[in-house]
Amino acid sequence: MSKLILMVFLVLSIAFLLFSSSIYADDAVYIKKPVAYDANLQKEGRLVWQKNNCHVCHQLYGLGGFLGPDLTNVAEKGYNYMDTFLKVGVNSMPIFNLTKEEKLHLFEFLKATNASGSANPKDYKILMDGMIVQK
Repeated sequence: MSKLILMVFLVLSIAFLLFSSSIYADDAVYIKKPVAYDANLQKEGRLVWQKNNCHVCHQLYGLGGFLGPDLTNVAEKGYNYMDTFLKVGVNSMPIFNLTKEEKLHLFEFLKATNASGSANPKDYKILMDGMIVQK
């Protein structure tokens, strides 16, 4: 019985190591690819962002509300990821009844935000006058 448990443990350990090494060997996971976006739709998406007061709960570049997550790079997760949260809501996020067109515009805005930088607030420094600069 103990030999069987040891064999199962070894097989699972080897499978885990192989799987882990395949993930870490994939540079696509770590290299940020530029995301193309439509500038005109992006402008409409910014208006959807403002109209729905997304900034009250969410941050862009580490600035904004703290109730929801920073959405600077959320576009990397894809349209369906964003669409699900807008349709279903989660925890304190309400369900938004946006039209398909509004959601597409909002996603273009988030793609443009994603293409413009990183959301890590540690990369920025707040100056005495309140201005924020990249370190």
